[in-house]
Amino acid sequence: MFISEKQVEIRYADTDQMGVVYHANYLAYCEMGRSQFVKDLGFNYAQLEEDGFVSPVLDISIQYKASLRYGQIATVRTWIESHGKLRTTYGYEVLHEDGTIAATVKSMHTLLKKENFRPVSLSRVAPDWEVAYKNAA
Repeated sequence: MFISEKQVEIRYADTDQMGVVYHANYLAYCEMGRSQFVKDLGFNYAQLEEDGFVSPVLDISIQYKASLRYGQIATVRTWIESHGKLRTTYGYEVLHEDGTIAATVKSMHTLLKKENFRPVSLSRVAPDWEVAYKNAA
């Protein structure tokens, strides 16, 4: 299984009144991790969009374990949990610098044609990307 890592510096703007990372910001951290995962496999998500496709989130699940705070460096580890014809589920761990798990996350995505929002398989759109996903899983 291929696991990508992306470091994220926790900004003051990411925190809430209690001084911890606001819960919704973990979604952005996972997006950064997922983008890095795609890049590490040698692909470009922006190019996929330019080619007329989008990959919306169908479902997301987050379990918060240990709060992150301003000034810390988090590491987002990203991998493929499962990859099928029309859905890909990514797994994530958001880690503190000492390796403590701040959150675990799963997000399920599909691939849609931008012009009509109809599902399309990655194997039809980008066969090399499909092979890389199957090898990474």
